[in-house]
Amino acid sequence: QVQLVQSGGGLVQAGGSLRLSCAASGRRFNVYNMGWYRQAPGKERESVAVMNWSGGSSTYTDSVKGRFTISRDGAKNTIYLQMNSLKPEDTAIYYCNARGFSLSSGNFDYWGQGTQVTVSS
Repeated sequence: QVQLVQSGGGLVQAGGSLRLSCAASGRRFNVYNMGWYRQAPGKERESVAVMNWSGGSSTYTDSVKGRFTISRDGAKNTIYLQMNSLKPEDTAIYYCNARGFSLSSGNFDYWGQGTQVTVSS
């Protein structure tokens, strides 16, 4: 089984910055992609930024382009989300996601525990 442990998040004023991290651990697994999703109160979970693990290409939802950056440390199976110029509408619970394959469980699709990001106006 693959575990995802998130850190970061918190409360920040509009215009500020936060950094999220997510580390994947387990035995004998390969990641296809990892990414960040968020869910605001009363709204559906949406994709924020996703990175293809082999090529390193990434996609962003339009509302965060130019403000958020997803990056990775391949050796640590860790991804980061640098969030700059934060807006109140970025307030949500942010979830890390990993999709891949492991010898023990086959194809997997795991979620981190979630972390609250609150941006005050």
